[in-house]
Amino acid sequence: MTRVLTVNPTVPEADLLTAAAAVIRSGGLVAFPTETVYGLGADATNAAAIERIYAAKNRPASDPIIVHIAALDHLAGVALNLPDLALELARTFWPGPLTLVLQRHPNIPATVSAGRDTVAVRMPSHPVAAGLIAVSERPIAAPSANTFSRPSATTAAHVLEDLGGRIDLILDGGSASIGLESTVLDLTGDPVVLRPGVVTVEQLRVLIPEVQVRSQYLALDETAEAPGQLIKHYSPHAEMRLFDGDPAAVLQRMQSEARERSARGERVGIMTIESERSHFSDFPAEVISLEAEAAGMGAQLFAALREFDQRGVQVILARLPAAGGLSTAIRDRLIRAAEGRIIRVE
Repeated sequence: MTRVLTVNPTVPEADLLTAAAAVIRSGGLVAFPTETVYGLGADATNAAAIERIYAAKNRPASDPIIVHIAALDHLAGVALNLPDLALELARTFWPGPLTLVLQRHPNIPATVSAGRDTVAVRMPSHPVAAGLIAVSERPIAAPSANTFSRPSATTAAHVLEDLGGRIDLILDGGSASIGLESTVLDLTGDPVVLRPGVVTVEQLRVLIPEVQVRSQYLALDETAEAPGQLIKHYSPHAEMRLFDGDPAAVLQRMQSEARERSARGERVGIMTIESERSHFSDFPAEVISLEAEAAGMGAQLFAALREFDQRGVQVILARLPAAGGLSTAIRDRLIRAAEGRIIRVE
């Protein structure tokens, strides 16, 4: 059985953190809230515990895991040969949703990094995450707390739905506030963003004008440089179809496809924004509307995908947002949720 402990998300109870830390130190698995999504944590120095993460999630060994620390002076224990830029970025964005790819310290087993000599590291700002790492007195390896390729968990209920009976403990600290995973920035060569996230490329370019973006859409049998690079990721059970192009033309195309699919007897889901919901008011479809503003949309995205599954839809239709700022990360997650299926509308 998986125990669930409700913890104060702002001032976590010391006895609950101590109980969770004991599980971590004994080689167990603890799901906990971060500001981005829920993480599935294990002792990052314990190779057997890390293998338990992969087994619980059904995660391929080719997909690296992020290591989480609680203080800047812990960085030297998980990474080697730290460039000055890494320290500058850490002082600017940590604690927070920025992950840095650095040279891996021998303290950290290679299984964390899919056999690579690199390690992805971040310092979460959520009080429960920070407290758990500090009380555990060791770095915590933690991917998102869901079965592999499913939408990331943003509540304890999502974790229990996917991983109940597979892990030891869940710390229920309410909903994750951001709802999207961290930005991943590789500093082992020329700076390059491997996964867009809440820390935007525009923000990074204030400190690193030359930073590049390299999005990859890898097959399951390819080894990723960082988490979140596989083509099938964050996926609902339903088929997801994305429409890209002029908004008015896209809405018309979505209406047409919704009618056709419904006429064939399929249960249709439509994901839209609140201001466009009226375009689908007369359709025999399950409609979920998100906030139009990117931060709100990001916070609601994964929960909406899971809600469509709860409603039993067979296909989800959605308009792909334009890239730029936080919308770049939302666009990335949707493309992977749809396994790259994009309908271009002229």
